Amino acid sequence: MKFRNISHLQKYRERIKLSFHQTDVIRVRICITGCRANGSLTLLKYFSQEIDRRGLSEKIQIVPTGCQKFCSGAPVISVDMSEGTVMYHGVSVKDVPAIIQQTVNKGKIIPHLVVKEKKFFDYQTIQVSKNCGYINPFSLKEYLWQDGFCGLEKVLMEMTPENVIEAVKKSRLRGRGGAGFPTWWKWELTRKNTNTPRYLVCNGDEGDPGAFMDRALLEGSPYQIIEGILIAAYAIGAEKGFVYVRAEYPIAVEHLQHAIAECYRHGLLGRNILGQQFSFDLEIKEGAGAFVCGEETALMLSIEGQRGMPRPRPPFPAQAGLWGKPTCINNVETFANIPLIITQGEENFAALGTMESGGTKLFSLAGKLRNTGLAEIRLGTSLGRVILDIGGGALPGRKIKGVQIGGPSGGCLPVRLFNTPIDYETLSNLGAIMGSGGMIVVDDKVCMVELARYFLDFVQKESCGKCVPCRVGTKRLLELLTRITKGQAEISDLEKLQELGELVRDSSLCGLGQTAPNPVLSTLRYFPEEYQEHIKLKYCRAGQCRALTFTPCENACPAKVRVPDYVEAIRKKDFLEAYRIISEDIPFPSVCGRICYHPCESMCRRQEIDSAVAIRELKKFVSAYARAKGYSVKNFTRFLPETDKKVAIVGGGPAGLTCAWQLTKEGIRVTIFEKESKLGGMLRYYLPEFRLPENILNKEIRSILNPRMKVCYGKILGKNLHLQELTKDFDAVFLALGAPHPQKFDIPGVELPRVWQGLEFLRLTKMRKPSTLGKQVAVVGGGNVALDCARSALRLGAKKVLVFYRRTRELMPAHRWELEEAEKEGVEFQFLVTPVQVRASGKHLEVILQEYELSEQYDVDGRKKSRQVPGRIISMKLDNLIVAVGQNTQLSHFLPDTNIDWYSLATDREKIFVGGDFLRGPATVIDAIGDGKRAAGSIVRYLKGEKILCWTEEKRTLPEMVDKKQEALDIGRQTPRTISLSRRRKTFAEVELTFTQKKAVLEAGRCLRCQLEK
Repeated sequence: MKFRNISHLQKYRERIKLSFHQTDVIRVRICITGCRANGSLTLLKYFSQEIDRRGLSEKIQIVPTGCQKFCSGAPVISVDMSEGTVMYHGVSVKDVPAIIQQTVNKGKIIPHLVVKEKKFFDYQTIQVSKNCGYINPFSLKEYLWQDGFCGLEKVLMEMTPENVIEAVKKSRLRGRGGAGFPTWWKWELTRKNTNTPRYLVCNGDEGDPGAFMDRALLEGSPYQIIEGILIAAYAIGAEKGFVYVRAEYPIAVEHLQHAIAECYRHGLLGRNILGQQFSFDLEIKEGAGAFVCGEETALMLSIEGQRGMPRPRPPFPAQAGLWGKPTCINNVETFANIPLIITQGEENFAALGTMESGGTKLFSLAGKLRNTGLAEIRLGTSLGRVILDIGGGALPGRKIKGVQIGGPSGGCLPVRLFNTPIDYETLSNLGAIMGSGGMIVVDDKVCMVELARYFLDFVQKESCGKCVPCRVGTKRLLELLTRITKGQAEISDLEKLQELGELVRDSSLCGLGQTAPNPVLSTLRYFPEEYQEHIKLKYCRAGQCRALTFTPCENACPAKVRVPDYVEAIRKKDFLEAYRIISEDIPFPSVCGRICYHPCESMCRRQEIDSAVAIRELKKFVSAYARAKGYSVKNFTRFLPETDKKVAIVGGGPAGLTCAWQLTKEGIRVTIFEKESKLGGMLRYYLPEFRLPENILNKEIRSILNPRMKVCYGKILGKNLHLQELTKDFDAVFLALGAPHPQKFDIPGVELPRVWQGLEFLRLTKMRKPSTLGKQVAVVGGGNVALDCARSALRLGAKKVLVFYRRTRELMPAHRWELEEAEKEGVEFQFLVTPVQVRASGKHLEVILQEYELSEQYDVDGRKKSRQVPGRIISMKLDNLIVAVGQNTQLSHFLPDTNIDWYSLATDREKIFVGGDFLRGPATVIDAIGDGKRAAGSIVRYLKGEKILCWTEEKRTLPEMVDKKQEALDIGRQTPRTISLSRRRKTFAEVELTFTQKKAVLEAGRCLRCQLEK
């Protein structure tokens, strides 16, 4: 049927709408585009067969659709019922009978299939992609049902070409292909050019890795693209158009070809469209996949049958484009927006965006996210809203590091900039670009140097080679980055990278070359520490650069413990050998086996299968085994001949003791100055017994001490100990004073009796001082100190212990295991509250709590900030209140105006080195031990008169003990026993028990032995 005129089309549309309105058929929508990679075509076929078998074809309609946006749940289906729509994810053929029986027939939701990520859709503003995933992309009827071609009707009936251009101008629509050029301007320039014929081109050459917005529109709503093209053709006076689509998009080509054929058959393309004096022909040009053909001048040459290579501009395509004639080029998403502007009004469209850019923008969310897929948001929405809310944030156990936005020619922005509004100008100022809308999110397992190298490698290979800056400059940039990832670069190479990147950016011929250095320049700008670590430390923190990484677990350990070696020894039941390996690397194997937060496990590849190897528990097991056999660190400590050098260490905690242990092994005499009467620092005075028994710590410290160490107790820096005297009497000084000073919690009443500081409370608990706390105790804070206080209060007899935290559970900084154990023991949590006043109330305290809510702003670590809810106040009676909101270091007090090299831990003050919590603020025991080792290495080099570089391991090799044929065990993670919950509230006994030998060997057998890759 061919539409004779506009009235014919309108009447036909009304009949279609009426038929859809009168039917009570349940629509089951199945994505057949991206989801087909996970079997959606088989699912579609089985659904149809099952419905026919049950005789339900008149009740249920199966609708093949384009992308339904929630790609991480593929295959995805949606069931439209009278009560609303339910979306199911991860659907398989075996789920079909249940869906028909429960959801279609009875209207019941199947809980394990339903998509629970409400934020993914709630925070989107779906406009241009509303048809994607909702209608059958092959069906012209369904597009007309959704008011398809109403925009074309209005344009042909009511508007002149000038009116159309003016409407697009008022809408503030800018090109969605990357550059953000005002759409109306291109149209006007083309129309004003009197040279004819004029051509219109739809650029569907979407070549960015991780980008699939245009593909989704072409596959899911091809008629919408054609309608937008027709309106644009009318506005500029074109009679011929091309849709340039890369051949790697076969589904998009198939759907578009079908739609174009249908439009010709119905009189929506060709001569005298809808009976008007308007004719337009449209054809598809399939590209060969060259990335450079996304550039408009190269694209035109490709359409003409020539090699796609950019040319200088001017002349611009609007002046001389295809075959020397005026040509207007817009991308797929730009055309898809045109019908919305015409039908909804340009003012409404503009109101959705910013003052400079109207409407919404489609983004493809890919990478290290919980929710990947398509996201449509208002321009001006923050990066955090898109990535952390719509995208669902980081994968379990990971931390988001940043986002590469704008494809391989875009820039990488860190998580601290996630409050940035998404618009063309802001992103450009930050060193990124909007691009076509690809977002690749990276987490802490991604190396930013390698990421820049990867994207530059892509761009360099895709360079057409026409201009020297791009052809040669990107090659040299790639060589520099490759040297850095292999640990072969010098620090001066960073300056070369910066200079060469700017040169390529400023002098390349086309947009590809001009933006090619963006990943390099942006990562240099926002992640300089990773470049420095690769060069100075020969270290890749993500463990991704193979030349610098032996295994991910060992690489992640701040103390560089040889994890794979001792795990292999345990697998072979050589437990003393495992202990020897650990004891040669760190002096605190038993301590680390209990309280280390095990960053090694966070990088363990086994967790990609089920869960990480229990590395910390294995360390605890071999330490207990060695101790039972009478062995300690002392048995495996080897000393070099003594020298005449001597070093002062201020602070007897884990950083100071590790540094002293390492230095004495190198033949250097050490004097430790400790303010307390015993060594151990935070480990001794602030860690509860149920986490670290004192007898374990005492034995470990005794094994560290040796004749080359001297300890002076009662020495307080700034009182009876002075830096000037230390630098005079010693060859070097290492300051490791810790961070035992609590942050101020400045509210009225905090000075009252029964209001404790967290560290003070833990110290007194270790001394058994707070004999009674009353029935109800509360702790303020969300870190590990706060949880230690809460769990200690339970053991001291409190009937009820509450923790007040001003954010949500997911945003607590405490380690997950500690949080879960606290909940098991009966600690209760009140989230989104914090005290604002404390009053004395007889024998009790009255605490006034302010309620909070999460705001739309994000902290530098990506966590949502909280804000007060006006008028929401709670009053509560307590017996004691413990404030544990963090600790401060006195680094700036003792070393004002001092520059510190974080890589060597040296300062610009002669002889002085710093490390541990004194430098970092409150960190962890393994960080402190790592600093102690690094500082010792730097001090040794300094005393030898060598250039101060960081202390590094010798190049690792595969131990002879490794059995290369042994396969990893296909079993779940072994867990150690813990003491009963009832017993925990009565005692400070250690909660977690040690692996049995059998469990330890089984757990070691789960290791994938990544070292074999070497």
